[in-house]
Amino acid sequence: MLLIRILIISFTLLCSTWLNAMPVQDYLPTGIQFNSKIPLPSSTLGFEIGQRHIRHDQLSNYFYTLAHNSARVAITSMGKTAQQREQLLVTISSPKNLANLANILSERDIFSQNKNRLVQQKSDNAPLVIWLGYSVHGDEISGANAAMIVAYYLAANDDAKMTELLANTIIVLEPSINPDGMDRFVNWVNTYRNSTDNSDANHIEHHQGWITGRTNHFWFDLNRDWLLLSQQESQHRLKYFHQYQPHVVGDFHEMSANSSYFFQPGIQSRTHPLTPKRNVELTTTLASFHAAALDKQQRLYYSEENFDDFYYGKGSTYPDINGSIGVLFEQASARGMQQQTINGLLTLEFSIENHVTTSLSTIQGAWENRQQLKQYRSDFYQQSIKLAKQEDFSGYLLHENKDSYRLNALLSTLAQHKIRVYPLTADFKFKDKKHQKSYSYYIPLAQPQFRLIQALFNRQTNFKDNTFYDVSGWTMPLAMNIAAIQINRTRGLKLAQQAWSKPPAFISNNISKSAYGYVFEWHHFLAPKLLNELLNNNIKARVATKPFSSMINGKTKHFNAGSIVVPAGIQQNQDWQSLLIAASNSAGITLDSINTGLTLKGIDIGSSSLKPISKAKTLLIGGMGISQYEAGEVRFYLDETLNIPLSIIDHSRLKRVDLSTYSHIILVDGNYQYVTEHTAQQLKQWVEQGGVIIGQKRAAQWLAKQEILRTKFVTKEQIDQLFDNDNLSYQDKEKLASRKRIAGAIFQVELDTSHPLAYGYQHNLLPVFRNSNLIIEHPHQPFVTLAKYTSSPLLSGYTDKNLVNRLAHNAAIVAHNVGEGRVIATTEVLAFRGYWHGSAKLLANSLFFSKIFSTPYK
Repeated sequence: MLLIRILIISFTLLCSTWLNAMPVQDYLPTGIQFNSKIPLPSSTLGFEIGQRHIRHDQLSNYFYTLAHNSARVAITSMGKTAQQREQLLVTISSPKNLANLANILSERDIFSQNKNRLVQQKSDNAPLVIWLGYSVHGDEISGANAAMIVAYYLAANDDAKMTELLANTIIVLEPSINPDGMDRFVNWVNTYRNSTDNSDANHIEHHQGWITGRTNHFWFDLNRDWLLLSQQESQHRLKYFHQYQPHVVGDFHEMSANSSYFFQPGIQSRTHPLTPKRNVELTTTLASFHAAALDKQQRLYYSEENFDDFYYGKGSTYPDINGSIGVLFEQASARGMQQQTINGLLTLEFSIENHVTTSLSTIQGAWENRQQLKQYRSDFYQQSIKLAKQEDFSGYLLHENKDSYRLNALLSTLAQHKIRVYPLTADFKFKDKKHQKSYSYYIPLAQPQFRLIQALFNRQTNFKDNTFYDVSGWTMPLAMNIAAIQINRTRGLKLAQQAWSKPPAFISNNISKSAYGYVFEWHHFLAPKLLNELLNNNIKARVATKPFSSMINGKTKHFNAGSIVVPAGIQQNQDWQSLLIAASNSAGITLDSINTGLTLKGIDIGSSSLKPISKAKTLLIGGMGISQYEAGEVRFYLDETLNIPLSIIDHSRLKRVDLSTYSHIILVDGNYQYVTEHTAQQLKQWVEQGGVIIGQKRAAQWLAKQEILRTKFVTKEQIDQLFDNDNLSYQDKEKLASRKRIAGAIFQVELDTSHPLAYGYQHNLLPVFRNSNLIIEHPHQPFVTLAKYTSSPLLSGYTDKNLVNRLAHNAAIVAHNVGEGRVIATTEVLAFRGYWHGSAKLLANSLFFSKIFSTPYK
């Protein structure tokens, strides 16, 4: 009897749920004959789309099943995520096109053809290419669900018009751009979803934990990474983006629950000036199709508000700088199954249906305007060559003679963007400065990617509209701290025939095993990785706090302060030399053998000026209120790039943790109001007893409130006083707020290169990134300031002149003693978005050299 009751209850709940779910056909236009041999999503899922949240393996399983049963569908594995989930690319077209896909794409490849053949790109016979990308933010899940329905529609629709369309069109789907984030979100919702419908917006189902499904494994926002390419998901898909070179790209997202539906164009005054006006016109043309489709269903929507087309690192804007039309779609999100909103009950099914509707309107709009889109793409690249010739310089010369890693990282990123960079075959003298061929590369402007070159190298600081949805400055050579010089003459410039290709990182150090010791220089980006590996293998190393010169292979070589010395006489690990050689070869760092402790000049190897280095055991404080993005950036740099373990502990657990086992604690930006007074005192005591604490942005401000950091910050009232509020009307409110905000810009600081925390830096001027208006007042006490802003600090991006002037000469990075410990604080984002190599090394220096300096605060 009990079993019967259980079955009845289970059946009742199942029926209740099924009543709320929509069959796939209900998401699609009516009156269409579908091929019954093409499997529905429910055939592999075991439930209808919208009935529950799908995992990535369920999504993938359906697409492989679809491809197996339809000659219109092909699956490509672009690569795997950090958590080993497959990144799928689904190509849908006629069987004939799919069989000849490689040749079709090769014929369309703008980058393998010379500029005289660009005119052929507008051929009537060339296929239209449409790319639809879904759920780059893993918790914006309606897109991934919609992708299955769109794929079924295209595969099963036997209408003659669809057959004609697919014969002349290639449609590319990314069902889930962020598989790791997707499953993080789905597991959360499926864990906390009730058995009965619950639309309460306060229910835990709608409120994720500290690390949300928005981000990928490393807690990066992949929708900011198309340009920067710090994440493997972005690198995988960019290869295929440039292979397909689409005419139109749809980028499907979700936004707050009380919104409606948005499609581009966005705010037109905030479109990047490098984007052709024709792009906006075609985006507006496509918008009429989205509006008509949503009107038919009487759905709320809007356009030309809130969002812009400025930062080229997003899924809807990167296409705009690559000859495509990128379109952003934003759907109000239930962040679960359903939620009550100001517009009524918002369900997952409703959100999915809207994205299906605009996916199909994108295809229809592109198809009906195919000739205009093909002409636009052809014109875009032909205009690029003409625009390049109108510039008053011919190209950029890149130069970096100390750190091959940063230089190659920049060159690799440019190559992935299909930008041609050529090695010099002879030294080149320009403006009385000689650039050695071994460390110099040339980027000619006259190439198809002219506009993208300008976007990456631009240092614009004045803008028509000063409000930005994202960052306003991202100049890549500045981020990498690589010299990029505009060249206005090419006479005497001798270049290789072939563009740069990535060299192997591995080198072979052939060194004497009977040497007195070994030295490697600290300027290489991966030097901290090598040092950490040595310390992990109990190989003792010392840092030179003063320069010295030694005889190396019969020649005098100078070593700067910060060079790492590994003396043979103090080693206890019997296998230490083999480990040292293997680690240095793997990192691509040159080892120099020294045969005597007596140097030619400067300190000797036995001097007390060579300080022992201890292994760092580092903790990062996380939890609600703390920036998952900045935590992810630090984690990515230390753990993934340098292989330095990083323990991350929620601040609510700190009172139960023995902090004495850690040497360093990192606090990134965030609201630290949730940290208890007891925990704050615990941290202060730990620092006073010898710990090193590092604070970034609001964390630095919080350290000052706890009297751990002894410097002062400019107050909000002082910032407000910089701006004249007289004669302002209500419509000026947003404009004033944007003037007080630094959305993301690049500034120049003067670095004290004699300070141990600046070891490895060759020049005292360093570009840094900031995205807040927090300002540290310049300390009056000497030796506290590691970096301060120059007199005219703004290098790239927008910041109101009042804030620029207020920043000038003030501190950017400070450090001083706290009892036996140290505090290091900055208002910058040192490892911003994983590509800011220029300042990231200051974090590693703070781990290894924090006890090398001593600045008691009086």
